[in-house]
Amino acid sequence: MAYIDENASVLWMCWPKFDDSFIFGKLISEKKGGEFSIVPAKPKSTKQRYIQNTNMLETEFICEDGIFKVIDFAPRFELFERFHKPTQLFRKIEIIKGNPIIKVTCEPVSEYGEIKAQATLGSNSINYEGLGANVRLTTNIAKTHIINQRNFALTEDSYLVLSYDSPLEAPLKSTFEEFFTKTQDYWRKWVRRSAIPTIYQQEVIRSALLLKLHQYEDTGAIIAAGTTSLPESPGEERNWDYRYCWVRDSYFTINALTNLGHFTEAERYSHWIQNIVENSEDRFQPVYKIDGEANIEEKTIELEGYKGNAPVRVGNEAYLQRQNDVYGQMLLSLLPLYSDLRTYGSSRPSEKLIFKILDLIEKYMDEPDAGIWEFRGKKQQHAESFLFHWAGAMAALKIARINDNQPMREKAEKLIKLASDNIEKCFDKETGAYGMSIENKKLNASEFLLVTMNYLGRHNIDKAKKHVEALTKELKFGDDLIYRYRDHDDFGETKSTFLICAFWYAEALVDLGEIDMAKKVFESLLTRSNHLGIFSEDIDPEDGSQWGNIAQTYSHVGLINTAFKIWMNQQKPQFY
Repeated sequence: MAYIDENASVLWMCWPKFDDSFIFGKLISEKKGGEFSIVPAKPKSTKQRYIQNTNMLETEFICEDGIFKVIDFAPRFELFERFHKPTQLFRKIEIIKGNPIIKVTCEPVSEYGEIKAQATLGSNSINYEGLGANVRLTTNIAKTHIINQRNFALTEDSYLVLSYDSPLEAPLKSTFEEFFTKTQDYWRKWVRRSAIPTIYQQEVIRSALLLKLHQYEDTGAIIAAGTTSLPESPGEERNWDYRYCWVRDSYFTINALTNLGHFTEAERYSHWIQNIVENSEDRFQPVYKIDGEANIEEKTIELEGYKGNAPVRVGNEAYLQRQNDVYGQMLLSLLPLYSDLRTYGSSRPSEKLIFKILDLIEKYMDEPDAGIWEFRGKKQQHAESFLFHWAGAMAALKIARINDNQPMREKAEKLIKLASDNIEKCFDKETGAYGMSIENKKLNASEFLLVTMNYLGRHNIDKAKKHVEALTKELKFGDDLIYRYRDHDDFGETKSTFLICAFWYAEALVDLGEIDMAKKVFESLLTRSNHLGIFSEDIDPEDGSQWGNIAQTYSHVGLINTAFKIWMNQQKPQFY
């Protein structure tokens, strides 16, 4: 996963895995971040777009002495009954007009910038030594131009393939063009197999493609975002590493992907869950490394941070927290493998595993935890945790009915009742809304989920409306933005709004029958993406700027789910 800015500079890329050190990291360190850039001598303007229905990027440069574009992609296609997806970045500099003067710089690093590579010349490549692996740049550009960072005239289309441990051993130009075509075909076929609404298609397709990028296929784990330490708002210390697999975030992502008709990703994630369950003696962590490792020690590294916002963190201390909603989210993630006929023939987790998770829901039903927002300084009996106990038990009840398992059915029904009773203890008669926890009736945006997940369904529409009205009054900013909460937390007052909460708000409006208002909020939110349709985690309510880690799976899940709900609640939907 590479992050490439509007000047075709690779600002962020971690190799060989999402949670390894960056090889290019200017996003959080100008001093130690290395560089992989293509810079014109006489620039005028640039424009950037994804190639339609792919995760392949084009950046066009208009210069005083010509026009050229840079095409970037990571190869991915079927080969010999498996996917060919080497750890390689393919770049093409294509002449459109004239012979512009450019400079190419490639300076990879490792150990978060502590080690700079030593460049040596090969016969057709530049080899970068000292990075702990064989990193090679294969190119038809004069290698001395790159090593010496010298300007040169672009007289022919130029190709660059940066590889990690698996160097390109094939003709450069023809291989690039072949891999380009095959990768483009792969992504377009993946999109073609998607079930999408007939409205908001462009946004849903882009969000789906971004979600797909966040799964580590070797284990099935899904990361929350590909970046670390991008602050939730400027000048604060809410800078977290999101390159790990949160059970909660992964459930939301898998739910969106299965709604889109993609079940291979759900199957692979179910394998990851099964391994977590089998390797856990008692309770489950809220987050694990993508290889399933439990220890994610959090440490601060000496880098200046995004726009000078320190600290820069690697690892995440949340793995030590108790977040008891994870058990229900595991069951919800596994449900499609039992309930959807499109998964017929897939391997299903054992009933023993379902019982084990139900036992843990029962064991930790009343235990205070850190909650969905991962409060580091206090534990409460959170309404959102009880909601996922309820929803997870509901999922187990469906599995029990499908498998005709009476003991599982009885267990699930018991837990549904216990969870419902606890949710009701969070209700505040004074506000007419469900508060954050049994102990604290302050309002919290995660309680929009009581509506969107059908706990407060159409059978109790008046109570649901009063609940949403109270949440909106307390948490809404402007026409479309929503704070997570207004209560002070470990770091004081929250200053940024959280995008997933705004999508939950729009989705809840649909459930209440307020379709026109939901569309107004949703379409306003769509304008808050960047130029490529990518959403971060947070929005500064004052100036509308994006903050937090990006691309944030939460935000794109919210977009997909809300688009579907608006579509399903308008006129009779038509698939095509």
